[in-house]
Amino acid sequence: MKAVSLLRPGSFEVDMRETPTLGASEVLVEVTDVGICGSDVHWYQHGEMGNRTVEEPLVLGHESAGKIAEVGDAVADHAVGDRVAIEPGVPCGECAYCRQGAYNLCPDVEFMATPGTDGAFQEYVAWPAEYVYELPKGVNTREGALCEPISVGIHAVRRAGVEVGDSVLIMGAGPIGLLAADVARAAGATDVAVVDVVESKLDRALDRGADFAFNSGEVDVNNRVRTEFGTGVDATIEATGAPPAIETALGTPRPDGTVVLVGLAPDAEIPVDTFELVRGQIDVRGSYRFANTYPTAMSLIADGDVDAAGIIDFELPFDRLNAAFERATDTDVIKGMVSVR
Repeated sequence: MKAVSLLRPGSFEVDMRETPTLGASEVLVEVTDVGICGSDVHWYQHGEMGNRTVEEPLVLGHESAGKIAEVGDAVADHAVGDRVAIEPGVPCGECAYCRQGAYNLCPDVEFMATPGTDGAFQEYVAWPAEYVYELPKGVNTREGALCEPISVGIHAVRRAGVEVGDSVLIMGAGPIGLLAADVARAAGATDVAVVDVVESKLDRALDRGADFAFNSGEVDVNNRVRTEFGTGVDATIEATGAPPAIETALGTPRPDGTVVLVGLAPDAEIPVDTFELVRGQIDVRGSYRFANTYPTAMSLIADGDVDAAGIIDFELPFDRLNAAFERATDTDVIKGMVSVR
């Protein structure tokens, strides 16, 4: 089978590999669609992330879907031909976090497209059947591949405790921000505001149903939030990782409100006004990946509550992966897809 590996920053190589051999509890997925995530682009541009470095060829891509080509001997709930989405993280299943259902916090999770675990930019992937989900009728594999970023949005909205009637501020109109806005609305939020510095992305947010769109390069977001929402919003979800956006986000909730941090800042330390956080009794929560979200993500797509296809700006074939990654770096691009089949 064909696979495309990152050798070093900016350099992909096509190589031929043996089709994976299945374990008894695994399925073989013929990959059809893969989304390009910001983390994929970071690996492509820098060859490292945090304390991890690409030292061996690494197949990128963790937003994926396809068709089952083969099932292991112990697999009873999948069949050849099923259209499926692949959840990219496989936890140990034994640690305290896994036993509690919070398997996204498992210290030994194997996650696609990180050093040591290849991703989905290859023709076939062998994966534990437990983390492969049959897509509902009416949900295509392009949408199914986006269950991964939708899941990030679902987890963030759950961490924010969004309820019916809440006001929600989303920092960032990238894929996570726009999908989180959809999820917040589905959870019952009645007022959703989106912040970004790219006007075309803010226009997209409004087209998708956001009630407000603030350009943080042109307005004081905190003042605008007070103008529209009084003492602040019920919940803010920070989905950029940009230090100025994080600092702004911390000042936007109402007293007793919540800030959820999803984006990873380039520096671990951000200045924080602890007096305002304490005086306002603000909950600040992290949101890391996701757990137990794929069935919900598929239902949200199927019911029309999340417009997955609407964030896709372009799709290129597998043999143009370099071009796809270069285009994915454009400021106006929200999501690029790669068609493997």
